[in-house]
Amino acid sequence: MRVVLAGGGTAGHIEPALALADALRRLDPAIGIICLGTEKGLETRLVPARGYELALIPAVPLPRALTPQLLTVPGRLAGAINAAAGVLDRVQADILVGFGGYVATPGYLAARRRGVPIVIHEANPRPGLANRLGARMTDHVFTGHPETALPGAQCVGIPLRREVVTVDRFSLGDKARSYFGLESDRTTLLVFGGSQGARSINQAALEAAPVLRAAGIQVLHVIGPKNTVEMEPPPGDPQYVILPYVDRMDLAYAAADLVLCRSGAMTCAELTAVGLPAAYVPLPHGNGEQRLNAQPIVQAGGGIMVDDADLSAEWIVRMLLPILQDPERVAMMSEAASRMGRKDADDILARRVLEIAHR
Repeated sequence: MRVVLAGGGTAGHIEPALALADALRRLDPAIGIICLGTEKGLETRLVPARGYELALIPAVPLPRALTPQLLTVPGRLAGAINAAAGVLDRVQADILVGFGGYVATPGYLAARRRGVPIVIHEANPRPGLANRLGARMTDHVFTGHPETALPGAQCVGIPLRREVVTVDRFSLGDKARSYFGLESDRTTLLVFGGSQGARSINQAALEAAPVLRAAGIQVLHVIGPKNTVEMEPPPGDPQYVILPYVDRMDLAYAAADLVLCRSGAMTCAELTAVGLPAAYVPLPHGNGEQRLNAQPIVQAGGGIMVDDADLSAEWIVRMLLPILQDPERVAMMSEAASRMGRKDADDILARRVLEIAHR
C-alpha cells in the first residue's frame, strides 16, 4: 500500500497528516507513505523529524474565497499539478489524502488526472478553498467539526499525536513540571499562542506576572520562536518560565492546570483530548473560525473565551486568577473539556483510508 499525504504550510495542516501517517504505520508497518509539501512550509522541518519522506512541489497560494484573484493562478498551478502527478507516478500511489493548504489543490487535481482515489479531511468549521474544490472530486470527505459545511462529510474528529492523547496529566504532572524547572506542588498556568506565538497574549501574560506570582501561581510561557521579550520577570518563587518553543507539548499539557491560548482547531482538539480547561483568545482576523472552534467547548463548560481586543493583564487577574485559585472549579472545567474530546480520530481515519484504497 502506498499513500500520499497532502497537507502543508501550517501546523494545522501538517500535524493531522502526520498523526494519520503514524496511525497507518501502526495498522500496516510495511505501508509506504510520502508527504507533499513546499519549500516554504513548516513541513520541511516537521515531516523529516517524524521520519517520513517529503516531496516538494511549487507553492501555489489560493485565495480563501472565489475572487478575480483566481485568474492569476492557472499558470502557476499547472506546474504544481505536473509535479504532484510526477510524485504519484513515481511512488505508484494507491490513494491520496489531503488536509488542505497550498499543496492540497495540486494534489487533488493530479490524483483526479491519474485516477487515484482521493480522501479529504477538513479540520475547521469553515473549510478553505482547497478542500471545497477537492470535495467536488470525491465522495470520501471527513471533518474534525460536526458543523463543517462540506457535502456528504462525516465527522471523525481531528487526528492527533499519540503522545498527546495518551498522556495521563495527573500521574505525569510532577515529572512534567520538573522537566520545565517548575515546582511540583504549585498551581500552573500554561500560556502559548500557537506555533508562532501571539504578541497580544504574550504582552498580557507578562504584565500580569507580578500579580499571578504574588498569588502563588507559577507560569510556563511559550512565546513563539520569532518573538522576544523586552524584560523577563525576575527569578524567584513562584517560577515564571519563558521558552521560545516547546517540542514536548504533551509534557507542557501535563504540567498545566489551566491554559491561556489561541483557539486554532488543533489546539482545541488537543486540549479537550487531554481534558485541559482553557481561556481561549480567538484570532482577531481571518474568517472567524477560531471563535467557532472554541464556542462548543465554552458552552459545555470546558473553558472561557475573550476577544483579543479585551485581553489584558487586568482581565487575566480579574477572570483567570479566581479560577486558578478554585481547584473544584478547575476540576469541573477539566471534566467538561474532556467530554468534548476525541482521542481516536487518527485510527478511525486510517482504517477508512485503507478500506477505500483496497476497494
